[in-house]
Amino acid sequence: MRPVVFVGPSIDADTVRGAIDAEVLPPVRRGDIEELFRRADPPSQVGIVDGVFLQGLAVSPKEILTEIEHRDVVFFGSSSMGALRAAELAGYGMVGVGEIFRRYHEGELDADDEVAITFDAESLRPMSEPMVNIRIAVEAAVGRGVVTATTADTAIAAAKDLYFPDRTYANLLRVLDGRVDGSELAALRAFLLDDPPNAKRDDALALLAAIRTATERGDRPYPAS
Repeated sequence: MRPVVFVGPSIDADTVRGAIDAEVLPPVRRGDIEELFRRADPPSQVGIVDGVFLQGLAVSPKEILTEIEHRDVVFFGSSSMGALRAAELAGYGMVGVGEIFRRYHEGELDADDEVAITFDAESLRPMSEPMVNIRIAVEAAVGRGVVTATTADTAIAAAKDLYFPDRTYANLLRVLDGRVDGSELAALRAFLLDDPPNAKRDDALALLAAIRTATERGDRPYPAS
């Protein structure tokens, strides 16, 4: 059976289908994994990118672990809910992919709100910006000489203070007005409102590439140590 990938606001379904031959399902929620493996011909590869938080019960680590232990299946996780669950289950056979997974796995991040966002239930369009995207984008601005590390620290702290549904680049720039140097704020505004790094999407693309490589090789990958 084709791989199954759960996606939503991190990456659109058309991009997934353009990258790999997979069945694309909406953000995973409690019970979806069990239902998936009730099929007569369940998948041997499952990718989890997005999952519900506030919109319903989140998929539990136990649901994934049960299938890993009892079936010939590889779970891949990245970006959002997938990164969280892969960090928890990396020692049990779930394959974590990407920078966000790495940060959770190595303990640099530990709060769920780093990846939490609000999104439109029908279109799956994100309505806020995940903290981890903001964090990585602001770090990139430092790396490219757009702002100083001091300004970046202030921006990241200000974003963290926002309730996660209110985290947008526009709101962040608004609260930074008067708190950082004016010229740096202007440079940061241009950087963030142009085409900032999108860590969640980048990691989702990396997950698709990992599934494609595993499919082409026909072997069973193992989680990063």
